[in-house]
Amino acid sequence: MRTAQNRLGARASLVMMGWLSVALWLDRAGGGGGLWQQRGLGLLTWVVLVASLLRVSTLVRAQTAVVVVFATVVEYVASPMLHVYDYRFDNVPMYVPPGHGLVYLSAFALGHAAFVQRRMPWAEAAVLVVGGAWASYGVVLADRPDVLGAMWFGCLALFLAFGPSKAVYVGAFVVVSWLELVGTRLGTWVWAEADFTGLFSIGNPPSGAAGGYGWFDLAALLVAPRLLRRFSRCPDPEVARPGQGADAR
Repeated sequence: MRTAQNRLGARASLVMMGWLSVALWLDRAGGGGGLWQQRGLGLLTWVVLVASLLRVSTLVRAQTAVVVVFATVVEYVASPMLHVYDYRFDNVPMYVPPGHGLVYLSAFALGHAAFVQRRMPWAEAAVLVVGGAWASYGVVLADRPDVLGAMWFGCLALFLAFGPSKAVYVGAFVVVSWLELVGTRLGTWVWAEADFTGLFSIGNPPSGAAGGYGWFDLAALLVAPRLLRRFSRCPDPEVARPGQGADAR
């Protein structure tokens, strides 16, 4: 639930998603911008992230920081090293690390919006039905098979069943799916046809991308409270009850 310390709602989620969509459009294939444009987008994305973090509690800030660190490491391993997906300059654009922070905050804000909270069972069901249909299409009917996407959708279903914050995973499905569709449609990045082992085919985008991203969310929800309890002299009251993550509010 939203509190005075977490003044993000559905509108804030749309604003953050909107900025990320604009950044992806500006950095699209054939867009004409170069590395300096990417760097400028990176600086602006950090500004948007910092401004957004001023509106949330210490716990959510810590969760966002964990996502940024974890996701950035994965980005550099998965893209420049393993080429599971590639950006147009074969790099990790500078807006991507803070962008992951905005993705988490967008998912958090959307999942904890009042109208979603009042309909959480229906929201979970919608995610499972839509995500399941997309994953099934990717495996059975798509011209480009998507086994990895189906596996990631399985992860998402498990996160919704057993994860520490259903609200975050519901929001992540919407946010991550939207940005993956936009980014791949614009050619901002392109997924390889198979993973680096050659065993699992991948759609462009993979249908269950939100399930893959869910591991970042899981790290944030589990690790951030422990970091705050260990290093903060004046811990946020929200972290007094371990294991409840963002849904402790």
